[in-house]
Amino acid sequence: MEADRELTADEVEALVREYDSESNFRNLIGPTAMIVTLASVALSLFHVYTAGFGLLNEVMHRTIHLTFVMGLIFLVFPRKRAHPTGRLWVESLIFAGFYLYLLYSLTQTLPASPLKLVFSGIMLALITLTLPLNRREADPGKVALRDWVFAAFGAGFSAYLTIFFKHIFIDNVGNPPEPVYMMGLVAIVMTLEATRRTMGPMLAYIGIGCLLYALLGPYLPGILAHRGYGITRIINHLFVGTEGIYGVAVGVVATYVFHFVLFGILAQMSGLGQLFIDLATIIAGRASGGSAKVSVVSSGFFGMISGSPIANTVTTGAFTIPLMKKSGFSGRFAGAVEASASCGGQVTPPIMGASAFVMTEMLGVPYNELILIAIVPAAFHYIAVLLMVHLEAKRLGLQGLSADKIPQFGAVLAKSWHLFVPLGVMVVMLLMQYTPFLAAFWGIILTIAFSYVPMLMHALGNRTMDTSTVLTPPRLIRGFEDGAKFALAIGAACACVGFLLGMTTLTGLGFKFSAAVVQLAHDVAGFVIGLDFTGLLSENGMALFFGLIFVAIACIIMGAGIPTTPTYIILASIAAPALTEFDVPLIATHFFVFYFGVLADVTPPVALAAYAAAGLARSEPMTTGTTAFRLSMGKALVPFMFVYAPSLLFVDFTPLEFITALLSGLLGIVALSAAYIGWFRRDLVLLEKILLTLGGLFLISTHWGAITVGALIVLAVLLRPISGRVSAS
Repeated sequence: MEADRELTADEVEALVREYDSESNFRNLIGPTAMIVTLASVALSLFHVYTAGFGLLNEVMHRTIHLTFVMGLIFLVFPRKRAHPTGRLWVESLIFAGFYLYLLYSLTQTLPASPLKLVFSGIMLALITLTLPLNRREADPGKVALRDWVFAAFGAGFSAYLTIFFKHIFIDNVGNPPEPVYMMGLVAIVMTLEATRRTMGPMLAYIGIGCLLYALLGPYLPGILAHRGYGITRIINHLFVGTEGIYGVAVGVVATYVFHFVLFGILAQMSGLGQLFIDLATIIAGRASGGSAKVSVVSSGFFGMISGSPIANTVTTGAFTIPLMKKSGFSGRFAGAVEASASCGGQVTPPIMGASAFVMTEMLGVPYNELILIAIVPAAFHYIAVLLMVHLEAKRLGLQGLSADKIPQFGAVLAKSWHLFVPLGVMVVMLLMQYTPFLAAFWGIILTIAFSYVPMLMHALGNRTMDTSTVLTPPRLIRGFEDGAKFALAIGAACACVGFLLGMTTLTGLGFKFSAAVVQLAHDVAGFVIGLDFTGLLSENGMALFFGLIFVAIACIIMGAGIPTTPTYIILASIAAPALTEFDVPLIATHFFVFYFGVLADVTPPVALAAYAAAGLARSEPMTTGTTAFRLSMGKALVPFMFVYAPSLLFVDFTPLEFITALLSGLLGIVALSAAYIGWFRRDLVLLEKILLTLGGLFLISTHWGAITVGALIVLAVLLRPISGRVSAS
């Protein structure tokens, strides 16, 4: 049927553009397209070269990276709306008003001079251009003169630091000349505009809030108040050095993330995505509900090399969602399975998402150790999704895929063996503690080289391989261009996150947030203890529990519509310190906020991955998002498990705690999966679902009494003898 057919490449691309703001590129033609291609390829070649032959000093490397990124953003990404709306006008006026406030503050600080007058006039013109003054008939795919101006200023502020590096960072260190403050203001304005252009207004609003917090500190109430900082101090902190815009977030993108994004693009072009789908079909296709299990396994494979849950959802979902619907799953459930599984790719070793590289920098943990630590939590997530899929398939009485739809392993290996080599070499290098960017360098080089194996085999008479995946020079140029384009949005987001990181170190915002969370958690815990007539609850234990709940809620709210990497950086800087006040190991706090930041992609009302899957499944977006959130409840349980049992992350490891947590966690996942699907060997009644949910929550504890009670409740429900007729509908 029409509703169950696989989408065309153009339809898939349209869905990605609609739901993934990071992929909403203009369709450029003519000289502009040539300029963008040349700049994008130059950016990719710069990163490939430095990864293989040595990085520049960190400031120079990051400024060159942002020079290209900020310049390209305004040429590659259109404005969000071709026709200005009232909401867009209000949003733009808020930003323009803020820019005027910053300009006024700076001009009041700088001494009078002709340069200041010229600068003020230029800034007033630039601020005016940020308003949606385009004509109603303007083409959103056309690069307007305004965008060329933005591109020049966006590239200019980083190019300024690159060109005058010695003058700024050596000759005048600690005492920047006036032009530095002027370019710093340009940097703030263009970073916020680039973030609005690529990510929407939410992250940019957070950036504004951080700057206002630093400026207006003396006027804030209670615990939020601080001494306040002048505009020159703020610009100096954000623009000069590595505390703000050019901080750890941009550093990780420029040093690690870009290379793995490029590797993922080239690997997919060489056929690795289809190989993952074939392998997943071989592994899971024969099982009950095999089509949905293929979706879970293939999304896990693909997610290892993709940092975007939405791109992962659409890429694999274009094949798996129609297959699931044909097998008997509803469109709502099919879309939810794909979205939930695709989000899991960001927490799945060996590559994980971009956030993992940020985590290595913030924690100082080698990447090879981090991917080993992540194995057990990622396994729990996929076990939970697979179990829910299995129970739903059993409830509906669905079978696996027919034998004719399952590829033969030998045939797949014969035509795709060469694709394992780049990925295998890269993983081995990561485990051997080579730097991630060097591992990515060899992954990229070997992907290009081994893509020619099918052509070589054809020349030798073997016609089984697909020569369309060879990375010929035109396809390689396209791959380098796409790799750069897909790294633009995350570059802008991380530059904007630098506002928060810089203001956090300047004002101590993280400590204030931590103190507020700890106080609130203890207040709520005290209230609950007052109601406890058994005397079994402790205030510290309840305070930890409510502290986790509050941080989890903050993660989900913060992650609404914001990519995982900036969400993680924000929460790791502000929310994670709150958990360390409860003596939670540092790595467990970071994994906690990381997991809940990922969960935001399938949490309504802004469940972008689920909405993209709904577009593929032709189902109602909100119900698809709700179902995807339900399927991800295993992932929501996992962070609590490794906070209470750090041995699951190999922290403070003891064999007894690890085995206990592993077994109780698995039983808890079974309980929650059965409760949310409503079936385990039979249909479950409401009371049984409630008992399974309570029992599953008890099982996340490390207290033997709680584990015993939880296990008894769960086993009593699951092992209750089947009586009467079992429903299969």
